[in-house]
Amino acid sequence: MSSVRRSVRRFLRISRTACRYRLDTLVAPYLPVRYRWLLRFSPLALWGKPTQPRGQRLRMALQELGPVFVKFGQLLSTRRDLIPLDIADELAGLQDDVAPFAADIAEHTVSEALGQPLNAVFAEFSSIPMASASVAQVHAAELASGTQVVVKIVRPDIAEVIREDIDVLNALAGWLTRNIEDAARLHLPEVVGDYETTIFDELDMRKEAANTEQLRQNFAESPMLYVPRVYHELCTQRVLVLERIFGVPISDIDELKRRGTNLKLLAERGVETFFTQVFVDNFFHADMHPGNIFVDVTDPENPSWIAIDCAIIGSLEKDDQDYLARNLLAFFNQDYGQVARLHLESGWVPEDTDTAAFERVIKEVCEPIFAKPLNEISFGQFLVTLFQTARDFNLEIQPQLVLLQKTLLYIEGLGRELYPQLDLWETAKPFMEQWMLQQVGPAATLREFAEHAPELMEVLPRLPSALLDVSVKMKILQRSVSRQQRELARLQAQLHSQSRSRRRRLAVLATVVLATLVIWNWPSKTVEDTRATAIVKQ
Repeated sequence: MSSVRRSVRRFLRISRTACRYRLDTLVAPYLPVRYRWLLRFSPLALWGKPTQPRGQRLRMALQELGPVFVKFGQLLSTRRDLIPLDIADELAGLQDDVAPFAADIAEHTVSEALGQPLNAVFAEFSSIPMASASVAQVHAAELASGTQVVVKIVRPDIAEVIREDIDVLNALAGWLTRNIEDAARLHLPEVVGDYETTIFDELDMRKEAANTEQLRQNFAESPMLYVPRVYHELCTQRVLVLERIFGVPISDIDELKRRGTNLKLLAERGVETFFTQVFVDNFFHADMHPGNIFVDVTDPENPSWIAIDCAIIGSLEKDDQDYLARNLLAFFNQDYGQVARLHLESGWVPEDTDTAAFERVIKEVCEPIFAKPLNEISFGQFLVTLFQTARDFNLEIQPQLVLLQKTLLYIEGLGRELYPQLDLWETAKPFMEQWMLQQVGPAATLREFAEHAPELMEVLPRLPSALLDVSVKMKILQRSVSRQQRELARLQAQLHSQSRSRRRRLAVLATVVLATLVIWNWPSKTVEDTRATAIVKQ
C-alpha cells in the first residue's frame, strides 16, 4: 500500500473516531458563526447528542486512535497552563498500554542491532515482554556472565507511523489556529512541535542511555535515589540494555506498608531528590510518574527511590533557575510584591505589565491558599494556579518550566500518597534557603574566585596598568559625554529658536493675510455706501 493511500485511510479513521465521540462539540463554541451553522446541519447529528463529559470523550477517542495519540494526550495533560482543567485531569488518566509486537520480531531486531546472534550475547532472553508501550517494549534477559538485565526495543516501523500522525496533528493544529480566535492562545503548532521533538528523541535509545548514565552519576553516592547501570557496549539506536532492578512499585502502598517501610522518610526523600535534580544538578527526570518509580526496601527504615525510563530530561537556564528559586522563596515568605517584580525582571510577563495590579491579583489568589495549614496545600496545584493567573497578564510559559511543573505534580502526588501529612513547604524551604546562600552568599563568591583563579593569576600582574588605562579611558569618555551633552543642548536651543521664529513668521503671515482681506473688502463697501447715499438724496 502506498504512503498516500495509508495517509488517506489514517485520516478517514481519525475523522470517523472524532465523529463517533462528537469531538466537534469541543471546538464548536469557539468556531466562527459560518462553521457553527455547518455543524448544526451536518450529518454529525446522526450520532446524537453526547452524554459523556468532554474530557472523557476526548480521552476515549485518543485511546482508540492508538499509541501516538495516547502519548500526545499525555503531553496535553501536562499543559494545564493552556487547556481547561477538566480536560487535563481526564487526559492524565491515559494509560500507555499497547499490545506487544511478536517475539520473533523482537529477537530479530536485537540480533540485527547488535550484529551477532542472540545466544552469543544472552544466556537467556524471555520471549514474553515485561511491558509494552507506545514507542518500545521491554524484555527480561540474562547476560552470559549471569547478570540480570532488561532489553528495551523500539517498535518496528514506529517512526513512519509517528510521522504520518504528526502530519495530521500539524494540519489540525494549523486549521484550528487559523479559524478559531481563542485557539491562537493555545500555541497548538508549538505544542505539536514540542511533541514531535520529544517523541522522536524517545526513538533513539542512545540518548536515553546517556541520560540514564548522567542521572546515575549525579546520585552515585546518594542514599535517596538509585539509577540502573547502563551496558553501553550493548546499546544502539534501537536497543537499550540496562541492569534489571528489583523493587516495589511506588504505587503499591499496601506492599510497602507490609514490609514496614518508613513512608515519611521515603516521601521526604522524594521531595529532596526533586529539588536536588533541579537546583543542584540542573538535570531532572521529567517523567517521574508511578510507572517509572520503584522503591528499594532492602532496608525498610532507610528506603530509596529507583528511577527508570530516563527518555525525557529537563534542565533550566541559569537565569530561569535563579528566578525560580527566588520566586519560590518569595512565596514561602508570602512576599507577593517580590513575586510580581521577579516575574517582570525575568521577562516572564511583558515589561508594560501593571505591577501593582499583578501583585494585587497574585495576593488575591494566594492568600486563601495560605490560610490553610501548610500540609494541606498542594504546591504543584499552587504553581498551576499561579500560571493560570499570570496567563491573564500574557505570561509566556517556557517549555522547561512546564516540564518542571509536571514533575513536581508527580513527586508531590506520590509523596502525599505515601505520607498524607507530607509538608512539602517545610521540606523544601530550608533546601531553597541553603541553595540561595550558596549561590549568592560569601561561599558563592569564594567559589567563583576559586574557579577562575588561573585566569585571575594571569591577569593580576597587568591589573595596575589596566586600571590606569581604564581611568584614562573613563576621563576621555566623560569628556566625550560632556561634549555630546553640550552639543545636544545647543541643538535643542537651536530647534527651540527655529520653532519660535517659525511661530513669529506664521503670526506675521496671518496678520498680512487678514489685513489684505480687510483692505480688499473695504473699498467695495465704500462704493456701495456712496451709491446708496446718492439714491436717497435724489
